[in-house]
Amino acid sequence: MPAYALAREAYAALGVDPETALAMLAATPVSIHCWQGDDVRGFEGASELGGGLAATGSYPGKARNADELRGDLEQALALIPGRHRVNLHASYAETGGRKIERDALRIDHFRGWLDWAKAHGLDLDFNPTFFSHPLAAEGFTLSHPEANVRRFWIEHGRACRRIGAEFGAALGSPCVTNVWIPDGFKDLPIDRLAPRERLLAALDEIFAEPLDPAHVLDAVEPKLFGLGSESYVVGSHEFYLGYAITRRKVLCLDAGHFHPTENVADKLSSVLLYVPRLLLHVSRGVRWDSDHVVIFDDPTRAIFEEVVRGGWLDRVSIGLDYFDASINRIAAWVIGSRAAQKALLAALLEPTARLREYEINGNFTARLALLEELKTLPLGAVWDEFCRRTNVPVGFAWLDAVARYEREVLSRRP
Repeated sequence: MPAYALAREAYAALGVDPETALAMLAATPVSIHCWQGDDVRGFEGASELGGGLAATGSYPGKARNADELRGDLEQALALIPGRHRVNLHASYAETGGRKIERDALRIDHFRGWLDWAKAHGLDLDFNPTFFSHPLAAEGFTLSHPEANVRRFWIEHGRACRRIGAEFGAALGSPCVTNVWIPDGFKDLPIDRLAPRERLLAALDEIFAEPLDPAHVLDAVEPKLFGLGSESYVVGSHEFYLGYAITRRKVLCLDAGHFHPTENVADKLSSVLLYVPRLLLHVSRGVRWDSDHVVIFDDPTRAIFEEVVRGGWLDRVSIGLDYFDASINRIAAWVIGSRAAQKALLAALLEPTARLREYEINGNFTARLALLEELKTLPLGAVWDEFCRRTNVPVGFAWLDAVARYEREVLSRRP
């Protein structure tokens, strides 16, 4: 296409080959979260969310069962270019209408998801579900003061690791299995140590069983605060950073899990000095961890710039984590996924070697000048070429497919 040819010339003048960037973009999967499609409800019949989670809005047409959710994902995936993974929570098990407690979940309860992933050339990631359950109603799970409650959640975590390993073995790609718990106090605690000691011991039990890292990658996810845990979160950033370093685990950094003024991108170079791998949960917090749909904004771009500048694409797993019930849920998947991929493409098109040379030589004037010039280079033409090559709609045209699906499918759901 003429626009892409002109874009190649513009980037080539700076020593950047868009073809190389497109090849790297095509080879880098984004793990798309299932819970955007049904407002994190899952299939256990939960009447409301727990664990400080909140999906706002009541846009019609949310998925009510696994078949609907998979159908909605298929529609979204058809509009998102490149490679894909799908990220599941344990609460999306299919149990045939039988009550199966979470500590008894097995791979058979996810056979429908596994078969679907195989049929569509997808890989799977996984999460234990430590919320929206009677034994999480007090706000504590793995750090609960009662041993029998901790035991239930420990066994749930162990079961989910095994499921993740079976996903990885069956699909030939390691399943990132991520542990996040909502544990914490709404108001000021007296004893901050004891819950963390209990969490440390519980995590060690969960991870005690040796599983092949070629099949499952264990991740732990910190959080600054949550609804109902505003004053104290057991699994803080400092706790899980120490745990990931000493236990050689994957550390998850969620873009919404820090102070609004913190620069998440700045954390990557520090953390990757000490941990083997990072999991990114790309999200958008507005004033708090509000899980807004990802957009092509400066914080998102900065995260991907740092990944590319550090040469860490082989040490970072990229996933999305948001749930907006105020807009069409399929559109939310598409907008957020395409925005994350655009941010990655922008980073891949940066003349990093030249910028680094300016910096080493102390030419900060040229560094800043070039960074500003990059903002108006024809990134959009390269992105459109990527969409064309992967047979998805270019530009705004994808919204027509979403509108048609809403008329033909979503509008028929009560």
